[in-house]
Amino acid sequence: QVQLVESGGGLVQPGGSLRLSCVASGLVFSIVDMGWYRQAPGKQRELVATSTRGGSTNYADSVKGRFTISRDNAENTVYLQMNSLKPEDTAVYYCNAKYIGDYYWGQGTQVTVSS
Repeated sequence: QVQLVESGGGLVQPGGSLRLSCVASGLVFSIVDMGWYRQAPGKQRELVATSTRGGSTNYADSVKGRFTISRDNAENTVYLQMNSLKPEDTAVYYCNAKYIGDYYWGQGTQVTVSS
């Protein structure tokens, strides 16, 4: 059974930083494409960043230069380092795994950027 568990969300002031973590289990992490998505109130879920099993990364234009996705295959973990946070980054952040043709989601972690 595939499980994804996110952590690291919270309340931060504009300009601050947070690091999200997502620990995966029940799969072979080294062959998984991982991603972070977010959903703000009243908006659709959107892609934030992806990390493929081949080592490529991709970012939404709105977070380029501020967010960094990374992964530790030995720890079955993907990270999202978020710097220079803005109020518009406020959302529930979800971890996503694409594995052998199926997609899996974590439960989400709330990130609130406010003074």
